[in-house]
Amino acid sequence: MKIVSIVGKKNTGKTSLTVKVIEELTKRGYNVASIKHSHHSIEMDKENTDTWKHKQAGANLVVGVGSTTFFNARMEMDLNRILFLLKHMDEFDFVVIEGYKNYNYPKIITSPDVRDEYTIKEVDSFTIDSEGISELADLIEERGHDIVDTLFANNCGFNNGEAIAKEIREGNLKVEDLDDVHSYLSIDNHVVGLNRFVSDYLKQSVIGVVNTLNLKDYDVEGIGKIELIVPDKVKEQTPVDAECEILINGKPLEINEFTTNIVSSSIKGMVNSIKTEDNVRRIDIEISQIAEELEDAEIILKTNGHDVEINKFAAGILKETIYAIINSLELEDDEINNIKIKVEE
Repeated sequence: MKIVSIVGKKNTGKTSLTVKVIEELTKRGYNVASIKHSHHSIEMDKENTDTWKHKQAGANLVVGVGSTTFFNARMEMDLNRILFLLKHMDEFDFVVIEGYKNYNYPKIITSPDVRDEYTIKEVDSFTIDSEGISELADLIEERGHDIVDTLFANNCGFNNGEAIAKEIREGNLKVEDLDDVHSYLSIDNHVVGLNRFVSDYLKQSVIGVVNTLNLKDYDVEGIGKIELIVPDKVKEQTPVDAECEILINGKPLEINEFTTNIVSSSIKGMVNSIKTEDNVRRIDIEISQIAEELEDAEIILKTNGHDVEINKFAAGILKETIYAIINSLELEDDEINNIKIKVEE
């Protein structure tokens, strides 16, 4: 998803330029979303309609559904929160924003007095012709980028979203050069950046759990896009301070401290969820006889040195998730026949 904003003073043609840009990007076959920001109240519903009455009665969010769908929220939402929610709704190629001049996204300006470090082009919206619009769309294709905190490009020597965005705006870096991020995370309405490893790790772990479910019972024929919500009334967790050893086919797997923390936290979280013991200090897991069908593999779980009996469903979740986690790491062996993991505080 590439984002660009069109900003300028009042009566400088922001809306007409925004419309022309949306038309050009749509004509090129892109899936486009737009956001309009105003300093005044924007009402999406007419007075005395049913949905208007719902809002007047006190509903903080009203959804109207007919030939189209609209959401009318009483609150003013942060731009990054809106952009994150758009990812839930569809696979948008571009988001064209009218307004939000104080945000750090590539800007096309319609008046010189709003120019800042994020400006990529100044345009006279009243005189620009079709060729100019086409060139502007070319620039948006080249300089637009996703939510700033989701940008990672470690292979290019960058690991800071602001620095990466600046390089893209200046034409020194292409979106295609960035890390391929597979997962997006928001905590308490704040977008949290995930690098390629963490993104892939979360993806593989969640898919591992989902693969154990009877999805056809819910009319799900294949896994495409997964959306997961964890309510915010969860018990606050402290980071796991533990040692982690992984053996693949009997050979130790070298992992750094960062990966150790992630794997330890995941294993500890999974084992705690099946409520084995009150104070688990050591976890030993072995998955053996891994064939083409993972569900036929044997799994042994021990906590604090004691064997733990787990049912088929819990065993399936552990096997799928651990196998997915291991596949997110860099392995020397192409085939995995045996996995041993020890987590000890």
